[in-house]
Amino acid sequence: MGADPNVDATLGTLHLMASDPEVAKREMDGLLRGGRLTTFDPSWFEYGGRTLTPNQVVSLLRPHLTHQRIEAIESTLANRTYNLAVVVDGMVDTGNVAAVMRSADAFGVQAFYAVDRSSSYKHSKRTAQGVRKWLDRWVYRSGEEAAAALRDRGYRIVVADLTEDAVPVDQVDFSTRTALVFGNELAGVSEEFRRSADVVAMIPMSGFVQSLNISVAAAICLHEARRDRTARLGAHGDLTDADIDRLRAVFAIKSVKKARQIIDRYLSSGATKFSGFVEPSDSVT
Repeated sequence: MGADPNVDATLGTLHLMASDPEVAKREMDGLLRGGRLTTFDPSWFEYGGRTLTPNQVVSLLRPHLTHQRIEAIESTLANRTYNLAVVVDGMVDTGNVAAVMRSADAFGVQAFYAVDRSSSYKHSKRTAQGVRKWLDRWVYRSGEEAAAALRDRGYRIVVADLTEDAVPVDQVDFSTRTALVFGNELAGVSEEFRRSADVVAMIPMSGFVQSLNISVAAAICLHEARRDRTARLGAHGDLTDADIDRLRAVFAIKSVKKARQIIDRYLSSGATKFSGFVEPSDSVT
């Protein structure tokens, strides 16, 4: 039986889309730069010339959130931290970047840093854009620039790499403010980050293969970091009250369809005296 030319044409189109460098570039741009990058962006709270407090935003959106979503937000906040950060240094596979983002979210890491120095990327069917919206993202063009920013924010730099001086990751103390750095799929961590490293960590392996996919390595290291922080500190999550309030509001916005339109409608109608909405003297700027 002969091949169906329509099927062949469809498969050829799908293959072209999957290998198109422009598709991969758009995917990476979406992961690293899509939407508002951080929850610290004041525009999250600006509505019609007014600046709302995080608690006001939550009070307006709470009626539009299911009980299950409210519980999920509160559970996430209780287990979140900025004192552990993830850094992807020059990754080019969109699937790997998305997978590391998923692991960061799953293990309670809010801060995601990326060094994006490539001009071409690899498309992956594993790429999912949605996970980026739950993280704060910072993007830099060089490892030196990223390392300097991490130092300014008080992070110790732990590089995941296979070197002679690397220590097993389960011997690293993660109770202090730490950035975990994972390198490019082929070249590994850049020299810029190797020079900046306070600690080089590795995952002990006992098989013939002495390397892991970068997304797998990140998940293992993040699991170990959370275990260590919990053992040493009694808990992994340690957000400040201000961080909790801000993130609760942004997570609510991201959980409700057309949240901005809903808030604008409430404010324009004057229907603000419900669900705990309070007009503080500094609510309008």
